[in-house]
Amino acid sequence: MDAIVRNFVDTQAESPPSRAGALSRKTEYRRLCEKESSIPIFSTDWWLDAAVGPANWDVVLVKRNEQIIGAMPFAIVRRVGMEVIQQPPLTPMLGPWIPKIGMSTRTRLNNEQKIMHALIEQLPRFDHFRQTWNKNLSNWLPFYWNGFSQTTEYTYVIPALHDLRDLWKQFEGSRRKHCKQAIDRYNLHIRSDLPLDAFLALHKMTLANRGISQSFSDDCLRRIDAACVEHNCRRINIAVDETGRHVAGTYTVWDSHCAYALIKGSDPKLWHTGAPSFCQWETIKFCATVAPKYDFLGNMNPSIEPYVRSFATEQTPIFTISKTPSRLLRLRQGLRSALASGH
Repeated sequence: MDAIVRNFVDTQAESPPSRAGALSRKTEYRRLCEKESSIPIFSTDWWLDAAVGPANWDVVLVKRNEQIIGAMPFAIVRRVGMEVIQQPPLTPMLGPWIPKIGMSTRTRLNNEQKIMHALIEQLPRFDHFRQTWNKNLSNWLPFYWNGFSQTTEYTYVIPALHDLRDLWKQFEGSRRKHCKQAIDRYNLHIRSDLPLDAFLALHKMTLANRGISQSFSDDCLRRIDAACVEHNCRRINIAVDETGRHVAGTYTVWDSHCAYALIKGSDPKLWHTGAPSFCQWETIKFCATVAPKYDFLGNMNPSIEPYVRSFATEQTPIFTISKTPSRLLRLRQGLRSALASGH
């Protein structure tokens, strides 16, 4: 796909850009990511390069007076002759980027609607579109007007990390108990110098215990990890016992606005040590040194939601935007829904 740049004041259809021109315009987005700290980590060019490869993501841009005022990166795959825009692996959030600086609510909404319309018009032809937006995005109305649908999910966020003592007091009592027993009874400690494979082994233990498969490849995580190390924005914490056993781990990334609990893992046989809670708390304490907030990135699973809620988090809605122009795919989705409901 080609990355398209259109002046905000010009909404007339353009002829398809040359490949050289598209690469040049995609370079503009890379330059924007270098200087614009408000772009979330998952929307940056280097993250998408690592997650899907430089050739498998694209971006549409809106400009005013030669300045980019709106951008929307996306990943695209081709399946059985169909064009599918979807969420990249290990990339929980994407969506439009529109700066919000010194605007009244009325002006901001008017600005967002115009920019979003321009972004939608520039999207390439697709058979299916699905994208989960950053939690700071709530105005999807222009997408609704253009035939898109929305599903609300929830993430759980610690909204402020500046007062860890007060935060600790707000934790559920059982969570504080588990953290204390991990230290006092089981003598666990945290290591942040262990290799990625040590954490990956713990993550695979968790998946095996739940009977589910890994949603990303090991190579994908290795690429993302290498990119995060280069940009100094990741932390692997692993709780270790007296014998050196790896008990639980967290893989965290961050940008200037928030830290994110990207992946977790633990040895199910050692949950009684309180290691998952202890490791999570130590990770939160570290994140207070690099970001103002902490996002657990979910979870909607009823067996996990109480756990993330117990860390004094706030339930925060996030939107998944979708559209399926393909009649064949709509029929397939309808059949799946009917089978799932037992009809």
